[in-house]
Amino acid sequence: MKRIGVFPGSFDPFTKGHEDIVRRFAPMFDQVIVAIGVNSSKKYMFSLESRKAHINKLFEDDDSIVVEEFSTLTVEFCKAKGGQYLLRGIRNATDADYERSIAQMNYDISGIETLFLMTDPALAPINSSIIREIRKNSGDISAFVTHDELLVIG
Repeated sequence: MKRIGVFPGSFDPFTKGHEDIVRRFAPMFDQVIVAIGVNSSKKYMFSLESRKAHINKLFEDDDSIVVEEFSTLTVEFCKAKGGQYLLRGIRNATDADYERSIAQMNYDISGIETLFLMTDPALAPINSSIIREIRKNSGDISAFVTHDELLVIG
């Protein structure tokens, strides 16, 4: 049986912190699916197409990392793809509390475990909400994301 981990998120945008977590999880799995959640009622700053292109470009050198989108419950997507684990990064105690609650609920409704990695301390301050605010005000976000030219405001 293939070991498949699913790393879900809106990734608006996908940051260097996200990239680090995926690259660190990848050796543990036969496949890591970066799953971009799509919520039709949510307004994203960066288009789905640019987020997918950005993430695909980052991992073009690794066939074990794939990028897909989903609009169902995360655990339903994970099951549909044969994923055994949800993958998450933790930056701080606030993330840990929040992610623990979600992990417990996901396990209760599906039996799917969530695995956590601590974010590299140098990347811990990076936050997608802050990056969107910087970009919205014409600031340079290149220190926080890679391949910025692929990120098109949606």
